[in-house]
Amino acid sequence: METEKFAKQMIDFQKTTFDNTFTAVTMLQDQAERMVNTVIDQATWLPEESRQVIDEMVGAYKKGRTDFKGVMDENFEKMTDLF
Repeated sequence: METEKFAKQMIDFQKTTFDNTFTAVTMLQDQAERMVNTVIDQATWLPEESRQVIDEMVGAYKKGRTDFKGVMDENFEKMTDLF
């Protein structure tokens, strides 16, 4: 019984650590996106096609980030159910 309790505490700790790290990385990426957008807005020489490519890249990494978070949350839930 103690082993199960300890395992659940460990999983909870790891999930909290992951969530906090993920939030920090998300904030960092969002700040970088704002900085890039500011530079692009001021770069009048940049063609519109380049702006679209950058926007697509930003969308792709946001989708990847969201998908990764979903998979991790799902697996933490599975681990919790296992114990």
